[in-house]
Amino acid sequence: MADFGIKRFGGYVPRLRIDRSLIADAHKWMAPNLRGQAKGARAFTSWDEDAVTMAVEAARDCFNGRPSDAIEAVYLASTSLPYADLQHGALVASALGLPTAIASSDTGYSQRAGTSGLLQALKMGEEALFIASDAPVAKPASTQELSYGAGAAAFLLGAGDDVVARLLGAASVTAPFVDHFRAARERYDYFWEERWVRDEGYAKLAPQAIAQALSKAGIAANDLTHFVMPSLQRGAADAVAKKIGFAGKPVDGLSDGVGYAGAAHALLMLAHVLETAATGDRILLVGFGQGADALVFEVTAAIGSAQPRTGVSGAIANGIATDSYLRMLSFYDGIDLEWGMRSEKVAKTALTEQYRSGGQIDALVAGKCGQCATIQFPQLEYCVNPGCNAPASQFEDYSLVDEPSQVFTYTADWLSFHPAPPLYVGFVQFNNGARILMEVVDVGPEGLEVGTPLKLTYRIKERDRARGYNRYFWKAAPTGAAGA
Repeated sequence: MADFGIKRFGGYVPRLRIDRSLIADAHKWMAPNLRGQAKGARAFTSWDEDAVTMAVEAARDCFNGRPSDAIEAVYLASTSLPYADLQHGALVASALGLPTAIASSDTGYSQRAGTSGLLQALKMGEEALFIASDAPVAKPASTQELSYGAGAAAFLLGAGDDVVARLLGAASVTAPFVDHFRAARERYDYFWEERWVRDEGYAKLAPQAIAQALSKAGIAANDLTHFVMPSLQRGAADAVAKKIGFAGKPVDGLSDGVGYAGAAHALLMLAHVLETAATGDRILLVGFGQGADALVFEVTAAIGSAQPRTGVSGAIANGIATDSYLRMLSFYDGIDLEWGMRSEKVAKTALTEQYRSGGQIDALVAGKCGQCATIQFPQLEYCVNPGCNAPASQFEDYSLVDEPSQVFTYTADWLSFHPAPPLYVGFVQFNNGARILMEVVDVGPEGLEVGTPLKLTYRIKERDRARGYNRYFWKAAPTGAAGA
């Protein structure tokens, strides 16, 4: 039987960054002790990003322009999904333009949802897309507000000669060990004492799962090349590595530039390691939360042909620094600002029309005229070329999401309501001739110019706060934007 494992991988980190010292300075009047922990910068989501949009971008990075037609299932793991009753995996699959004849499911409720979900998907033995995406929210002035971040990682699983990391062995340990929790109707996590969590949780549960996984893989700890274990507890990974006899140093926890990305963090670290892994490397991946998961992978010679489009390292490098702690607080709904009467508008989504138009909107599918090759979005009843006017029956579906484009016109609008003013909007000119009026996001301090290269990114178009519904669509972003 052919090796089964990871065939492609990718990641996404929101472009926005905030130096932790700015967070600590905002709270120094009541929590001066935070200053000692305020090192480096962390990522945070813009108002129009969430676990769904990050999952789509991580998958696009994984595909790198080569989506697989053989995918049988899409799995999504997160602890910060926006809905309590609506399948997010279906939203992601539709945005990626995947066929409807696939399975999809969501998993969550634990920090090891990412590793547990990946392990279960690997056991299924079918070609699947597995994504972990998370943006945990911390209470202001907590140590978690400094530590947390956001991000997503995606893996195409399957069998064949193009497997880049085959699974050698895996094991799980399940225990009702409560290191922290968040009640169903609460916004923030409640944490227990750190030393107890480290000494009684990580140091005792993780080694049990690791020992079983290594035994199944038929190797010892000193045969490992990389030890991947995320943790909010300082020194926890080093302590576990020492306890199992791993001679090296645990891989970088991505604290600077990302921060702890919840259930997605272990897989984000794995995607980062795979970017530089070499043939024959053996990677131990550990996830912790009400027990532990341990997965052992061996990198194959196919690793050189499976690099992501941007990768985790590229996403980290493309950060935009903000000098405003209140900006992050506003994007995370931690402060209720007076936006004026222009913000008092109805944002109700017509779900019937959303479904009827989903074939075009979700994956930004334009129509290419079969008679004159004009590309238009949205698709109308007749070709927009006045010299053609061919009927829509002659159109060919044509996705624009990976098409190069640039700024044709733009304006920075400070008058219209927008959660991240100014609102950048203008015509996006695609190299294939299509032209669409779109919002432009992730604009850095350099601003925009006519001709600025753009790529598309999946975002929240509008939030219906009265009903708690997000309407998603595509936006443009400068090509320097991570994952765009």
